[in-house]
Amino acid sequence: MLNERAVRASAGILFFFAFISFMNAFLLGNFQPTRVFVVVFLVDFTIRIFVNPGYAPSLIIGQWVVRKQQAEYVGAPQKRFAWTIGLVLALAMLYLMVLNNVIGPINMVVCSVCLLLLFFETAFGICVGCKVYNLLNKEQAQLCPGGVCEVPQASRSRTSPAQMVIVLLFAALIAFAAQWVYGSGAPRTRPTSAAPVPAATGARDPAEEERCTVPAFAKAMGHEEKWKQHNGCQ
Repeated sequence: MLNERAVRASAGILFFFAFISFMNAFLLGNFQPTRVFVVVFLVDFTIRIFVNPGYAPSLIIGQWVVRKQQAEYVGAPQKRFAWTIGLVLALAMLYLMVLNNVIGPINMVVCSVCLLLLFFETAFGICVGCKVYNLLNKEQAQLCPGGVCEVPQASRSRTSPAQMVIVLLFAALIAFAAQWVYGSGAPRTRPTSAAPVPAATGARDPAEEERCTVPAFAKAMGHEEKWKQHNGCQ
């Protein structure tokens, strides 16, 4: 058995650093943090599966963080299966990014899957890999988080139609706010120059032109337009 609270805490720790490394790669084109995280992630999950979960660094930290909370024990087999999925994804990223420096959409897809699995684990306590375990094994998982395996379907909490209407109205409000914000457009600050630029010739300020020069990493990723949009150069 495993302490579910420690497992969720460790998933949150990994999600935090995975998200930072992913954003560095996606927005800045800096893949070095992602390469470091892949190695750390791989080592951590290797220890979980082949040595002992109690020796995995992220689980040790997670256990310490929730040390004052009452333990909630869950079955280990389904968790090990879910961790095996994470290990396979980490091995794929090790081969692609760390060993071969491959940069492309497949990296983003694999990273997005890892982030999604970690987010569901830490935010909702939903182990997606555990659900896959139940689909592939005749013997269903026991001692699931939140008593999902033991609580009868009839006694589980349900969402009322009124609550669903509230969620839909809230989503409509978000869509309206987004449309209004993007429609109004944010004012852009223009750099001041000593000499005004003649409108007829269409010449650009040299400082502005230098500022809007797309860096090499953005060109390598094929993110020229996104870089220009992010830096207000369109």
